[in-house]
Amino acid sequence: MKTDREWLNRHADRVESILAQHKAPGAVIGGVVAPRFVQFRVRPAPSVRVSRLLQLGEELALGLGCESVRVARSGALVHIEVPQPMETPIRLLRLLASLGEPVPPDTALLGVEESGDPLLLRLPAPDVVHVLIVGTTGSGKSALARTLLAALVLTNAPDRVRLVLIDPKRRGFAPLAELPHVDGGLIADTEQAARSLRLLVCEMERRDQAQTSRPLLVVAIDELNDLLQTGGKLVESALTRLAQRGRQAGIHLVACTQKPSAQLIGSAMKANFPVRLVGAVASRDEARYATGIADSGAEKLTGRGDFLLIAKGDALRFQAAWIDAEECRSLVTQRWPPAR
Repeated sequence: MKTDREWLNRHADRVESILAQHKAPGAVIGGVVAPRFVQFRVRPAPSVRVSRLLQLGEELALGLGCESVRVARSGALVHIEVPQPMETPIRLLRLLASLGEPVPPDTALLGVEESGDPLLLRLPAPDVVHVLIVGTTGSGKSALARTLLAALVLTNAPDRVRLVLIDPKRRGFAPLAELPHVDGGLIADTEQAARSLRLLVCEMERRDQAQTSRPLLVVAIDELNDLLQTGGKLVESALTRLAQRGRQAGIHLVACTQKPSAQLIGSAMKANFPVRLVGAVASRDEARYATGIADSGAEKLTGRGDFLLIAKGDALRFQAAWIDAEECRSLVTQRWPPAR
């Protein structure tokens, strides 16, 4: 897609024209060209209800000649985001090497924001704690979880960060299993996962008594829904205790799920997973469950690492960085942390 000045001006005029035709006038007052989309920032006319603008995604897509358009409110503005193809992925190793300053301890580099700035997530921060990653097949949720874990490994020595990998399908986390940061290898069996979670609860209680929270311990779970269904009450109880009390002991959950539901993402989950990374989902209902926002537009995300970071009721769109299986395996022989 061409995104030169002429193209941007022409499409901004077209956006205003389509809105006016549907009796929801607004003015394009700026925008941004991001890796996976072009965003037009619209200030609605005073007489226009924002809900009316949010309903015009299909009309805008038709008028702009694209498959889908994401429309979402941000403060006093409405963002209209037109997808554009991304020719090459954003490579995690290259992105990390391009940073002007070292990544702070206990912090993961997730990718780039719509502005092109790097997006960092510090797990021990009070408003982070545990992370839920949601998305359909092809959204890139397992790849994003792998990026998050690899980014932590790349900037923290094994005596500072430890990983527990629970992956029933043996795909998403398998390339990380041989890293010196990993405890217990790749855990794929439900009984083994339940036993590991019970041991983690014991470790949490030991740390509480010893008043220690080191080393940072990250428990990564691919397909949380499947684990809860097959593991039953024992797994659910252990996960609940870790989610509620793990932060003080330096234990953090990073969990992926394909099918968000009201049962899974209920009040307890929302309270204990304040940060959610939401990729493409199948419907508006799933988008609402996953984000906790009525019109987030998550069902309009384009997949392949196109995500929303949800925190404190706000949504930030970003493009996840990518690390492939071979790059992950090559980290086994690195010095820790690797020299920049």
